[in-house]
Amino acid sequence: MSRRKRDDGYEHGYRKRRRVVSEQAEIEDRLESLIIRVGDKTSSSLESNLEGLASVLEADLNTYKSKILRILSECPIQMPEKCTIYSTLVGLLNAKNYNFGGEFVEQIVRNLKEALREGQWESARLTVRFISDMVNCHIVSASSLLQLYDSFIDAAMEQGVPQVRRDWYMYALLTALPWVGRELFEKKENDLERIMAAMEGYLRRRNTAHVAALRVWNCDTPHPQEEYLECLWAQVRKLRTDEWQERHIYRPYLAFDSILSEALQHNLPVILPPPHTASTQYPLPWVVFRMFDYTDCPEAGPLLPGTHSVERYLIEEHLHQIITRHHNERKELATQLLAFPQRNKIPLEYMIVEVLFSELFQMPSPRYLEIAYGCTLIELCKLQPGTMPQVLAQATELLYERIDTMNATCFDRFVSWFSYHLSNFQFRWSWDDWQNCLSLEKDHPKAKFVSEVFGKCLRLSYYKRVTEMVPECYSPLLPPKPEPYFKYQIEGGNGFPGAAQVQTLTELLRKKPTPEEVLELVQQLPNPLKDDDGDMEPSHNPLAIEVFVQTLLHLGSKSFTHTFAGLAKYHSVFKNICENEEAQICMLRQVYELWQYHPQFLGVVVDKMLKTQIVECCAVANWIFSRDMAPEFTRSYIWEVLHLTIRKMNKHVVRLEKEVNDARAKLRAAPSDSESSDEDPTREAGEKRRRSNSHKEAAKDGGEQPTEEMVERMDERLEAAQSDQKNLFLIVFQRFIMILSEHVVRCDTDGKDFNTFWYQWTVGRLQQVFMAHHEQVEKYSQTLETLLFTHDLDSNILDTFRQFQALRS
Repeated sequence: MSRRKRDDGYEHGYRKRRRVVSEQAEIEDRLESLIIRVGDKTSSSLESNLEGLASVLEADLNTYKSKILRILSECPIQMPEKCTIYSTLVGLLNAKNYNFGGEFVEQIVRNLKEALREGQWESARLTVRFISDMVNCHIVSASSLLQLYDSFIDAAMEQGVPQVRRDWYMYALLTALPWVGRELFEKKENDLERIMAAMEGYLRRRNTAHVAALRVWNCDTPHPQEEYLECLWAQVRKLRTDEWQERHIYRPYLAFDSILSEALQHNLPVILPPPHTASTQYPLPWVVFRMFDYTDCPEAGPLLPGTHSVERYLIEEHLHQIITRHHNERKELATQLLAFPQRNKIPLEYMIVEVLFSELFQMPSPRYLEIAYGCTLIELCKLQPGTMPQVLAQATELLYERIDTMNATCFDRFVSWFSYHLSNFQFRWSWDDWQNCLSLEKDHPKAKFVSEVFGKCLRLSYYKRVTEMVPECYSPLLPPKPEPYFKYQIEGGNGFPGAAQVQTLTELLRKKPTPEEVLELVQQLPNPLKDDDGDMEPSHNPLAIEVFVQTLLHLGSKSFTHTFAGLAKYHSVFKNICENEEAQICMLRQVYELWQYHPQFLGVVVDKMLKTQIVECCAVANWIFSRDMAPEFTRSYIWEVLHLTIRKMNKHVVRLEKEVNDARAKLRAAPSDSESSDEDPTREAGEKRRRSNSHKEAAKDGGEQPTEEMVERMDERLEAAQSDQKNLFLIVFQRFIMILSEHVVRCDTDGKDFNTFWYQWTVGRLQQVFMAHHEQVEKYSQTLETLLFTHDLDSNILDTFRQFQALRS
């Protein structure tokens, strides 16, 4: 009986503890929900909500202080659009409880130091902005904030560090000033002017060689393209001229001025930026995108803020933050963008479109997948059918009119977006307005744009649909029907060398022979490279490659699946007849000859051959720059193939680097037998258990515990891959230099202007390789400068390399 009572008591206590824990978790969740949702639309005013929430939090501080501190310090960073709301809430709590205010300041300073140390630059920037706004709420003293600003200015003036590091510290200060500038102007005007003078001196001295590589257009008409720091500096200077009065930031703390002004303030501790290390990655610079001005917007509607008004920056930053929060859900993103606060005071649709295109065209790469922006614009058109399609059409016309000076990378993105957009709106467009492109030469950007759009539309539809969607006069720009060109089947095809063997091989392949049987037949073909004397053995047999590759791929041309099955089954035959680079280039010529009218299929086949190691990356690069491909050199699909080749090599190197690092980490974590102590049986048993667990973890991660020999072999593979990667970049850049230099010399000899459309496209593609793969190319920058981009190179080509170098300088 007593045993049962003890059991019942135990069960009762267990349930009670569980109930208490459950209640605590429930209260914590409720507090977190209240804090997160403050400022959302409700029936009551924001001021009353803030007062009520401050009272609730104050009552729970003793029990849930750490939870409240954590949430309140994270919310302004995760939801920066509510920065002033949370600073007001913390200000009210500080007025009620001075000790809590001090602990919160300590918490936010710890967060800032950690963000700087970990390289979380956007979190650090928003934290600095929030700390600045805390001065407005009398939480932080203005003098200690100025000390923080001084330490950032010192970091910006530091010598011997990359400019991108110094730029970030300057950017963090400039973005914080609109929030606290008025307060500093009223209380610390002289110190504020001293800081402004230091900023101006820095901006005057900094190098801006990188700007040319980041511009969407290579001219400033009709809208100047300004580097982000220079543009922001102009906006802050304009704000200073207006005595730091702006008209966008919502400041709820003004309603509580009488309460907050009586609160005691806290001093920030000394915050020293962490030193620069070679492994630290800083945000890259960018150029501010401008597409509209007030003349493009309807006269009856609200005015578009000026380029150098701080309101333009604040609104655009807010829109970028909405994109950051909701980019994974296009419908929610479109809804949130259109629900922008104060939307009746600005031409919202124009600003949304401009911001989305600025992200799409951002160099060197957009923040998110390109298709995400296309999906968002489609959702916006659905939600706002009365205005958004017209604004988007106007933007498209403006981009088309300026396409003559658009860089090659943004040109490709514009083509991809526009063709995708058309495919979602039944390919309807006012094609008659663009008929002027028909009278231009084929390499003119407008003619090239329309032609490339038709080619991309073909990937998203079918040939008859594309031919029906445009007026008949556009037929010269339409792509050919996407089908294989098998020369042995055309009229007179029997006269080509190897025609009889093609027929024999076709009949054999239809019987599903073994690879050995196919190889035996292919090896019987005569080699046209073999001289009569037979002194030298040719490196490959072009006739055997032509017959085998064209026949096999033609039989598999019905679908990707058929082609992939043929490549897989006869992989050994490919490897046997294409042992070296010359043979692989010869094979790629045959692939191109068969699929020259179907660029998409050509790209997929080459990609598959790279994955299965039928061809090497260097062979693909040399093939693209060969004279055989000269007629296709300005077409976009060729550069798609080159970039997928480079990316494949880069991924291979990254994968090997990860494997080596993981193996080294496991090797370091594995205890050696000599570390065990014979004198301490307990420790020895613990070491054995640890060793056993280590082996188990290694097995779980996918392999046995690595040894020194295994790691050395992995290092050798990594070094070989890095050597191949370096060689690939050397080939690509050397070929660019050769063809560009030959073009310049030829034009000088003939007395012609070298700056042709072909030259502009080729330089644009060179710049595209630098920018698209800047992280990998950076590793070999010194080698490229020593071997290829030397001082005796033509300045027009060398400038592109100098711009790339300045990107991370």
